[in-house]
Amino acid sequence: MNETVSGVAGAEATAGEGRVILPGSTVGILGGGQLGRMLALAGSALGYRFVTLDPTPDAPCGQVARQITAAYDDREAARELAGQADVITYEFENVDAGVADMLMRESYVPQGSRLLYTTQHRLREKRAVEAAGARVAPYTEIGSERELREAAARFGLPCVLKTATGGYDGKGQFVIRSEEEIPEAYRLLSRAGTELVLEQFIRFEKELSVIAARSPRGETSVFPPAENIHVDNILHLSIVPARIGGDVRREAERLALRIAEGLGVIGLIAVEMFLTADGELFVNELAPRPHNSGHYTMEACRTSQFEQHVRAICNLPLGDTSLLTPVVMVNVLGEHVEPLLARMARPDETAAKLGVAPKVHLYGKREAKSKRKMGHINVLAPDVDAALKWIAETTIWKV
Repeated sequence: MNETVSGVAGAEATAGEGRVILPGSTVGILGGGQLGRMLALAGSALGYRFVTLDPTPDAPCGQVARQITAAYDDREAARELAGQADVITYEFENVDAGVADMLMRESYVPQGSRLLYTTQHRLREKRAVEAAGARVAPYTEIGSERELREAAARFGLPCVLKTATGGYDGKGQFVIRSEEEIPEAYRLLSRAGTELVLEQFIRFEKELSVIAARSPRGETSVFPPAENIHVDNILHLSIVPARIGGDVRREAERLALRIAEGLGVIGLIAVEMFLTADGELFVNELAPRPHNSGHYTMEACRTSQFEQHVRAICNLPLGDTSLLTPVVMVNVLGEHVEPLLARMARPDETAAKLGVAPKVHLYGKREAKSKRKMGHINVLAPDVDAALKWIAETTIWKV
């Protein structure tokens, strides 16, 4: 470490601004999915212990850390988590608000509840992004089918109706392509019982994401932008270096850092963006945690997003985010598991021919349901074309 810490009390110290949670301490994670699993694996290498709260027995994170098996709104279980942890983080946004507030009062949650409050709700999130100086697609709140029809006429078709809360991987969204679809869109999404927001459809050239980190002492860092390709509204590929110009790359990184600072982020924030044909960037969504599009960092960067998140919430100096090698991350869904396992059992002649190194990460989920994220592969390569060629020449993603 390059600074002096003082006032050591157990596994805590102070350095600059904020508490420093030193290795040997226990990190509590709300959520026991794959993000929690990879956080625990990365943080364990630094010497931290982990405990997770998740309702699913033998959850992915619970396989590598202690697990409290209980519902997310179980306050006694949350108190048990707080009692075992020196610092608490979360791996998904939809944390029960009452539990989050209680943990803020009774334990140390450096990310706080304000960022959760903002990013749990699309309207609040969009207003916060605008306040930070970034552009979002034109939008409006929708309270009735009549308002939806009027707003769709203003924005033009297609346009996108979304629930204000609860959507991910394409859920809680309806792309309206004709006037005849308006009643169905309103009927389906209004069932969620939350506010609705209509967005103008942005005709984009590429989808990008940038993951930024910020610590309590105010140190910030940013990972190289990823170029993302979705299939059926689920992330399929993250390509790094993104196939964009230097000016766009620098602007995307600047926007991510501006949002991290403007929202007072502690830990990581993933900023998803649309790039238009004329080079404009529109922020689409935020995620205040490690993100699927940052999995490439696990082998391809000097510091992974998961180690960086642990460093940030514990107020250690942030790690070097330099890219070591071109890489393409490809998601492994339920339908891909069997062909992947069959391929892993024999020598990979395609990888040898192309000079690529596929690094497999499986999450330990019991049931390989179709479209369910079961793992990912980071294809390290001399260039992204070679990695893409390996993915195309396997039969794994043709299922």
